[in-house]
Order: sequence, then structure tokens, then C-alpha cells
Amino acid sequence: MDIRRLLPIAIAAALAALPAATRAATRAATPASDDAKAACVVMEDGWIRLSPVPQPRMLAGFGRIANHCGEAVAVVGARSPAFAEVSVHETTQVDGLSRMRELERLPLPVHGEAVLQPGGLHLMLMQPGKALAEGERVPLVLLLADGREVPVELAVRRAAPGPAAADPHAHHHH
Repeated sequence: MDIRRLLPIAIAAALAALPAATRAATRAATPASDDAKAACVVMEDGWIRLSPVPQPRMLAGFGRIANHCGEAVAVVGARSPAFAEVSVHETTQVDGLSRMRELERLPLPVHGEAVLQPGGLHLMLMQPGKALAEGERVPLVLLLADGREVPVELAVRRAAPGPAAADPHAHHHH
């Protein structure tokens, strides 16, 4: 076979493969930048309310998810090896009744935050794999809309962290 006839075919094949090779090289080069981007989304004061029930079927997670990134992001899910299912929920008051619904997307504006607290936004933690103990730290991953994943930890507590929870002399008057 004449090499002069094969050369144009070889060049065309090499050029056709170039976009795929460029995409693969770009993907291989981006994990560090994705890690840096994911690191700008953090969960502060993350905690799980300890249940008085010995084997609860569901628990709730709270804290502050902060976006220190230079672009808006959205949390579209979460997962944890400690639970069969994790989802973002919102509790609202409608006609004097408390209603809870799952959120498909939790938007976080540039340098904004979402506060997850009892009676509002929260993580629904379904079917824990084992009983949790106070003080235990539970790993969780926040899933962002752009495919990034943010590893966080939630501390198991009886009450919300803060001055009232830390001060045994603080009382609520009714």
C-alpha cells in the first residue's frame, strides 16, 4: 500500500480525535480548580438534633451553608454514609399549620448563605444506619448543581449550638 494514500487519512483521524483529547486533558487539569471552587462553599456550625427516640427513622440537620465563591451556586442534594437518604427540606407556616416540602434546589447567591434551623430550612436525614451518640461527628456531602461535591461534618447535639445552649443558666421565660 502506498504511504502517500494513507497519510491524509492518518492526518484526518488525528484531527478528528483532537477535540476529545483536548476535553480529556482539560478534565484531567480541572480537579484542583474544582476542589478550590468547592472549598469556597462551606457549612458552618453543622449539627444534627439528637432524638429522644432510641431508633429514630429520621433526624434533622442544621447549620449555615455559606458561599464564599465569586459566583452563585445551588445545592441540589446531599448524601451521607450514615443515612439511607438525605434531602433538603423547608418548613413553612400555611394558615397556622406547619408544612414541610422537599427543595430540589437551594440557591446560594455570590457571597450569600442559607441558614438551616429548626422550623425552617433543614436537612432530612432518613433511616440512620445506627444509633447516633451526642458529640459524634457525622460525615455528609453537599451536592452542587454544577457537579461539585462539598464534604462537611455535622456534630450530634441535644440542642442548637450557641449562647443559650452553652449557658446552663440561660432560661426561657413564658
